[in-house]
Amino acid sequence: MNAKDEPGFFARVWSFIRANAVMMTAFIAAVVTSFIVPPDGEYLGYFDLRTLTCLFCVLAIVGALRNIRFFSMLARSIIKLFKNTRLCTLALVYITFIGSMLIANDMALLTFLPLGYFVLSAAHKEKQMAFTFVMQNIAANLGGMLTPFGNPQNLYLYSKFNIPTPEFMGIMAPPFAVAITLITVCCLFVRPEPMELPDEPIRLPRARTIVYLLAFALSIVIVFRGIPYWIGLIVIPILLVFMDRKALLTVDYPLLLTFVFFFIFAGNMSRIPAVSSLFSGLLEKDTLLFSTFSCQIISNVPSAILLSQFTRNYPALLVGVNIGGTGTLIASLASLITFREYTYHNPGRKLYYLGVFSAFNFGFLAVLILFMKLVMGY
Repeated sequence: MNAKDEPGFFARVWSFIRANAVMMTAFIAAVVTSFIVPPDGEYLGYFDLRTLTCLFCVLAIVGALRNIRFFSMLARSIIKLFKNTRLCTLALVYITFIGSMLIANDMALLTFLPLGYFVLSAAHKEKQMAFTFVMQNIAANLGGMLTPFGNPQNLYLYSKFNIPTPEFMGIMAPPFAVAITLITVCCLFVRPEPMELPDEPIRLPRARTIVYLLAFALSIVIVFRGIPYWIGLIVIPILLVFMDRKALLTVDYPLLLTFVFFFIFAGNMSRIPAVSSLFSGLLEKDTLLFSTFSCQIISNVPSAILLSQFTRNYPALLVGVNIGGTGTLIASLASLITFREYTYHNPGRKLYYLGVFSAFNFGFLAVLILFMKLVMGY
């Protein structure tokens, strides 16, 4: 490497670290706790291979569907039905909301935020972008909480506690209903200004679409424990090697590594007597509030992995790490995706976006906590 290349190399390394700050934090946490609890045979029990496999399979197939513009076609077909700003905003938010239930919150945002930008900029409605992006972000975080594969922490807790699917959805249905009501009410305040979406026909490759949808169905069957998870780990990579190798490159590997590192961190923390006693006591007093607060500091995915080591009250933990995805910018990995996408298009409006984001997120969080405490009795 010559001298001219060094700045570029270090700039790329720094860019990678900044883009994957949560993964790097998890790595450091895993390394530090490994000095306290030296590696031994028990480390092998830290890892939830089912969760990692399910997440990989879903992300890989969603990447393949994105590459053939399946979700763009689906979204455009819905949006073309609407003719004003209010209805288009609702359509974008609802698409993200529903998408998060099917393809996970981060993938829903990666898929539909660019569409939101395209629709608003093409119609010269850029002033609505901050509000729309914030609503899409909230919709992704709270819409995904209804299904086991809607949020990464759901997939982990669903597997960790072996929660029956009807019970899982029953636990999450009340906060889900409140969330969709709040989102709808907020969007109704958007002025119904006329707008048109430019026509852009999208033709899907029929054979690939069918194969990918079947592979997606296979991934969902694996998530719901219909077949052994290792089948997906064999079938889906082989399928994509022959049909779309780029899809394998679009998988969010830093997210998978974040899980791996936090598995190590959480496993080590659970073996430290003082930590175990402290966390168990706090969770016993109020699992919902403590898990929600934890998300505001270390994000919802690591909170789920860590706190699951210290409580069996999975209903309150499940609700806490889902509604806890609202609040601060780091409460959910998905929120960082939205912030990155918005500031890419509007680099001079970071503080404005953070103001809008904080106002709505903390408002949603307060209402959801009050509802779960006062109405549902958590």
